[in-house]
Amino acid sequence: MNNLTRSAGKILPLLLVSTSLVLAGCSDNDHDASVPPTPTPAPDRVFSVTVTNLTANQPMSPIALLAVDKDYHPWQTGASASSALEQLAESGDSAGFQVEAGSISSITAGAGILAPGASETLTMTLADDSVASMSLLTMLVNTNDAFSGLNNVNLDGINVGETQRIMTAVYDAGTEANSELKGTIPGPADGGEGFNAARDDVNRVHLHPGVISHDDGLTDSVLNASHRFDNPALRITLTRSQ
Repeated sequence: MNNLTRSAGKILPLLLVSTSLVLAGCSDNDHDASVPPTPTPAPDRVFSVTVTNLTANQPMSPIALLAVDKDYHPWQTGASASSALEQLAESGDSAGFQVEAGSISSITAGAGILAPGASETLTMTLADDSVASMSLLTMLVNTNDAFSGLNNVNLDGINVGETQRIMTAVYDAGTEANSELKGTIPGPADGGEGFNAARDDVNRVHLHPGVISHDDGLTDSVLNASHRFDNPALRITLTRSQ
């Protein structure tokens, strides 16, 4: 056996051992088992909300549609109105409601005044699966401080394709006396003052007793019988499309 053959005999086993070590260090799994997989984000939830004004002669201020946390309520019956609610109920302005973590995650505004008999559809998309509820507010503008809407409706139980219809009552913010006097009502029946920070009523939210009007004996009233609202003010149709 020559020297070349003897050298080859020594090198070959070393190559086989090295190759085995390299293969042993390889794995079919390229992922680190200690790192958990990235969770798949929940799909967006999309709702269409159609609001119909059922009154005879009460235009509604631009709709304010709020995506809210399950514990947030824009009003509490029997409690004092917040500054944001007072502003909306007296002037129709929803600017006092602001997006804020832990309470309101989004605000969708209507296109404008919702006339008696008219409907408007708004779309709300919830990308955050922690948001569980919605609220809706609007002012009856031919009043001193009447408003209507939804106060924290839970959305978790509504499946894709399902629809809910809700009739809403009228509430009194309790921040402005229901005098119906000229200069105190912002709607077309008067064109008077809207928001005033002074509070001269019971200072608690309650169901609205309704307007009296000039036709019913309140001689100083700028309202007439057509402005009354003895029935639900709004029909709200809520549909989940995604």
